[in-house]
Amino acid sequence: MENRILNNGIIMPAAGFGTWDLRGQECISCVAKAITLGYRLIDTAIMYGNEAECAEGVRQSGIDRSEVFITTKINSPYGTYQKTAKAVDDSLKRMKLDYIDLILIHEPYERYIDMYKALEDAYKAGKVRAIGVSNLNRRLYERLVQSCEIVPAVNQVECHVYYPQLSYSRYLKEKGTVMESWAPFTEGRRRIFDEPVLKNIGAAHGKTSGQIALKYLLQNGITVIPKTSKEERMKENIDLFDFELSEDELKQIALLDKGQSLFGWYD
Repeated sequence: MENRILNNGIIMPAAGFGTWDLRGQECISCVAKAITLGYRLIDTAIMYGNEAECAEGVRQSGIDRSEVFITTKINSPYGTYQKTAKAVDDSLKRMKLDYIDLILIHEPYERYIDMYKALEDAYKAGKVRAIGVSNLNRRLYERLVQSCEIVPAVNQVECHVYYPQLSYSRYLKEKGTVMESWAPFTEGRRRIFDEPVLKNIGAAHGKTSGQIALKYLLQNGITVIPKTSKEERMKENIDLFDFELSEDELKQIALLDKGQSLFGWYD
C-alpha cells in the first residue's frame, strides 16, 4: 500500500474504501471485510447515515483502531461555526471514537469558511488529526486559504479518467493539499469498465480496466476511495501496487479527459 504524507506530517493511505450508499449490517460487514483484505482508509460522512456502522465495522475487523484512517464529512444542516463544532462531537459519539483522522466540509456551503474555522479549532483540541474540504473548485479553495489558518490537508472532488482535473491536482499539491477522488468509476455515468483504452492497457498488465482507471489517478498523485459491496471487487480495487503504467500508457489514458464534470459540480 502506498501512502500520502499530509501537510501536517500525518500519513494517509493512497487507496481507501468508500461507503456512500452502504447501510446497516451490510455496511458493517463490508467495512470489516475491506479491512481484513488490507484497506486502511475508510471514508464515511454524516450525509451517508452510516458513521456508526463504519466504526463498528472497524471494530469487528479485529484490526487495531490506530491502524485505520477514518474520514468523515460535515454537511449543510451544520452550516455554521457552532453547529459544525457540535457535529464534530456528535460524530465522535456516534462512532464511539476518541479522535477522527480526517474531517472534511462536504460541499461549499454558504458559510463554509465559518464551518472550516470550527474544524480548525477541533484540530487544535485534538479531536481530529487532519482537516480538509470537499468539492471546492479553485476559486472557492483560494478564498478559503486566504481566510483560514490551517491549509486544508485534502480536497475530495469528482475525479476519474474522463475528468481527472490534473492541473488542479498539481496546483493543490503546490499549496500543500492532496486531491482525493470521489466517483473514480463515474458512478455509472460512463461505461468505464468497457473503455477500450483501459481494457487494452489492462490486458498488457494482467489487470482489469477498473484497476487501470484507479492506477492512472494514483500515479498522478491522487488518492482513490472506490466503493463496492462485492468481495472480489474489494480485492481488485486495492490490488494496484504491483505494477506501473508507462509514460505511453499514461498519455493514452490522458486522451480520455473530456475536461467537463459529469455531475455538474464545476459548470
